[in-house]
Amino acid sequence: MKKVFYILLLLAGTHSVKAQQWGNATTSQVDPLGPQYFQNQYLGNPAFAGVDTGLHLNAAYRKQFKDEPGVPVTMAVTADYAAGKRVGVGLYFYNDKAGLLSNTRVAATYAYHLPLTASGTQQLHFGLSVGLRAEHLDRKALNGDITDPSIGRYNRRDNYFDADFGLAYTSSGLSLQAALPNMIGYFKSDNKGQVNSSTFYTAAGYKIGIGSQLTSIEPKVCFRGVRGFDNIVDMGANIVFFDNLVNVYGMYHTSKNFTVGAGYNIVNTVGILLSYSSQTAGLSNYLSGNFALGIKVDLFK
Repeated sequence: MKKVFYILLLLAGTHSVKAQQWGNATTSQVDPLGPQYFQNQYLGNPAFAGVDTGLHLNAAYRKQFKDEPGVPVTMAVTADYAAGKRVGVGLYFYNDKAGLLSNTRVAATYAYHLPLTASGTQQLHFGLSVGLRAEHLDRKALNGDITDPSIGRYNRRDNYFDADFGLAYTSSGLSLQAALPNMIGYFKSDNKGQVNSSTFYTAAGYKIGIGSQLTSIEPKVCFRGVRGFDNIVDMGANIVFFDNLVNVYGMYHTSKNFTVGAGYNIVNTVGILLSYSSQTAGLSNYLSGNFALGIKVDLFK
């Protein structure tokens, strides 16, 4: 794993010839995308890169329900692959835009999946992602003096190098996981006074197989930290019908909002997920809820 880490570090460092800054806590994702809970867990934990055989392509798009100028828009694209008997690799692209500000992240992931039993039903998973974050102000959408030198200085700032670490335990039905997003930014002393950044993510779920019509039920509880605010608990379940053809899920968040969604699988290769999240209690007077679309393609299984 040391060799792979050094390779990923070198790739991230050669992205730009100028010096990179280390860790920016303000850009780490706070509000999870809907597919992260069940459809694409790699979004929240690098330990799930290549956890299943084959190549997995995922895309997610989220936007506020009311189409008003400057509303937040989030996009994420991931690809992960079971590259060897115990090795998984992944690529991650994430962009979040709100108003004039845009945050973009690109990362590469290495994961190691360690069997604990001869049958492989119990496994430990370790994952490390390294990448770069960039912040940009959109000049074209600016209603003001685009020649202001402070705008140019903002856009010329160095990118931020960061790293995520995750681990997980899986058995035939049980799943336990924990992740530290943006570790460098979290421990960097300059970021201690900053707020509204993700500090940790943990989750526990248990998938209960039932039959063909009602295929399975998977209750899940997540516990995540946000710097400067109360920690958040997500509680809910995913229910699957007709031999993995259709699923519905719902999550309640202690930030006083909820997420509900439904998905459809096409010949066990293409999965489509639609979800809706209500706005948190503190922002409900200013922003509407949001809709998210998730698409998953599984190849070479």
